[in-house]
Amino acid sequence: MLNQITIRDYAIVDELDLELLPGMTVISGETGAGKSIMLDALGLTLGDRADYGAVRNGAEKAEIIASFDVSNIPEAQTWLEQQELAQDNECILRRVITREGRSRCYINNRPSPISTVRELSEHLIDIHGQHEHQRLLKKDHHRALLDQYAGATSQASKTRNAFHDWRTLNKKLLQLTEQSDEQTARIQLLSYQIEELNQLSPMEGELEQLEQEQKQLANAADILTSGQQLMYLTAEGDGDNCTAMLNQCLHLLSHMSDQQGVEPVAELLNSAQIQVTEAANELRHYLDGVELNPERQLEVEERLSSLYEIARKHRVLPEELPALHQTLIQELDTLNGGGETLEALQEKVEQQHQRYLKTAEKLSSMRSKAAKKLSKAVDEQLHNLGMLAANFTVHLSAIDLNQPTAQGLEEVEFLISTNKGQEARPLAKIASGGELSRISLAIQVITAQTSSTPTLIFDEVDVGIGGAVAEVVGRLMRQLGKRAQILCVTHQPQVASQGHQHLFVSKKARKQQTFTRISHLQSDERVQEVARMLGGITITERSLEHAREMLCGSELTH
Repeated sequence: MLNQITIRDYAIVDELDLELLPGMTVISGETGAGKSIMLDALGLTLGDRADYGAVRNGAEKAEIIASFDVSNIPEAQTWLEQQELAQDNECILRRVITREGRSRCYINNRPSPISTVRELSEHLIDIHGQHEHQRLLKKDHHRALLDQYAGATSQASKTRNAFHDWRTLNKKLLQLTEQSDEQTARIQLLSYQIEELNQLSPMEGELEQLEQEQKQLANAADILTSGQQLMYLTAEGDGDNCTAMLNQCLHLLSHMSDQQGVEPVAELLNSAQIQVTEAANELRHYLDGVELNPERQLEVEERLSSLYEIARKHRVLPEELPALHQTLIQELDTLNGGGETLEALQEKVEQQHQRYLKTAEKLSSMRSKAAKKLSKAVDEQLHNLGMLAANFTVHLSAIDLNQPTAQGLEEVEFLISTNKGQEARPLAKIASGGELSRISLAIQVITAQTSSTPTLIFDEVDVGIGGAVAEVVGRLMRQLGKRAQILCVTHQPQVASQGHQHLFVSKKARKQQTFTRISHLQSDERVQEVARMLGGITITERSLEHAREMLCGSELTH
């Protein structure tokens, strides 16, 4: 239930703190006073699109806060817990809109995406607008209303998901079974190319390694000759190598050890001797790995030749062959159904088709039962609303099973006959604008009775009716108020008199600015307001007496 709404600097509201009670709350006021401002502001907390122009003139930002008691809304409690947003039995929605057009949403003081807020709001409030009757001309809306009344919204969602899963698999199957000659030729070519590459088995980094080895093998003789000469000069020559000469230098230097300034020279010569010795060791180790191997050289050259030849064939660099190999394999898998056999896929398609049919048949059963009940209930309400000859029917027509849809196995359409002996036909072809308003109102009242949403808002849904019919509408809404919180914006005194509470919206000018005010009316104030709604600008004693009778009548009958 909606407990409180707080509005700051929105439209022509500077500040408003409004507590709301259970039952039916009526909202009235003169035309242009801003009766819909509160509902518009509430809509923003529920995820409606924001407009920077909504910020009150002279203010930097607008802020709207709506507080809900979710103790009796298990769906909302579960949702909040799943999102880790639960806060006892309270849910606070906050919306901030800046002058620059930026907008932020909060759930229990946690920033939340607007899509998340909209998802939550479905469990909190259901809004019926004055233009609801225009949607009645669309068959999609008929189906949605019937599913809501039948409690089949979840089953309808399962049916849609099952259909889309089946269609996805079926599309994949068609792609496999309807491959063109070009695709078949491509498969054959890929198979040949992959087999050729399988035999070659190119590996990452192989080319660089082979080229290095080939260069070493080709130059092995020269490398060994040059290496032996180096070894002779560094360490293995008979007294003519670098090591021997450095030893001789150090020997001669030892005779000068008592001379000042010789120490650095000795250090440098010792260092040179160590480096020459290490170089000789490294060279010896390298030459040990070099051998003359003509057979291996031939193998390496043949392997390189094969790699270069296949690379030229595919117009790629030799080092790109491993990647090309994998790409061709993936393409072939795709064309062949990702490795899935045609028979296996056919079986999956059939299984998913049966799943869809089973889900859709259950939905059809729920719709069929609900259609009869809804037809009867709306008929009764239409008779109460003055359409005594009306005959309302929820018509279900089976679709071609060869052309199934995501919406189920039938089309849903509302039909009506407004005169005796007249065949029931679609609303758009039979009903007038005034009749559509009554039909819409009847449907909304009936579907609201099965709604799990604890707060229902009716925004001027009683437009175009009056007199006894308006009184019936008021009684219906008051009756709804026994099981749900009802907020009703109305111009009809017959409806307003049925409310458990009455809110009055007015405009006041202050410092060359206009502000909207909303106040709770007490008994005498309610009489005055209902009298104004009855008699217009001039309130007479007769209109006051009539207003008292209406208010007393609502209390006595309910």
